Amino acid sequence: MITGTVGLLKFPDFYTRLHATGKCDTLGQILIILGCMIYEGFTFITIKLLLVSAFYLFAGPTGTHALMKAAYNTGLPVWKKGDKRA
Repeated sequence: MITGTVGLLKFPDFYTRLHATGKCDTLGQILIILGCMIYEGFTFITIKLLLVSAFYLFAGPTGTHALMKAAYNTGLPVWKKGDKRA
């Protein structure tokens, strides 16, 4: 998840920043939930955590895609090599 924060600070525009944070956020949350599942053992709570991680696996990237598509449709420019950073 720290890698996503570095990407947020270093990448030049909205699209690349959102891409970095979206990927790391989804993977980080799922790995944290996986650690909780291992710590808890096989119980009913583990099944609930599995369902939460499955939901997040679909909801995180879908939300990121919706944000990017809305930004693109409203005309937010895409960074090109040689342009100044935003």
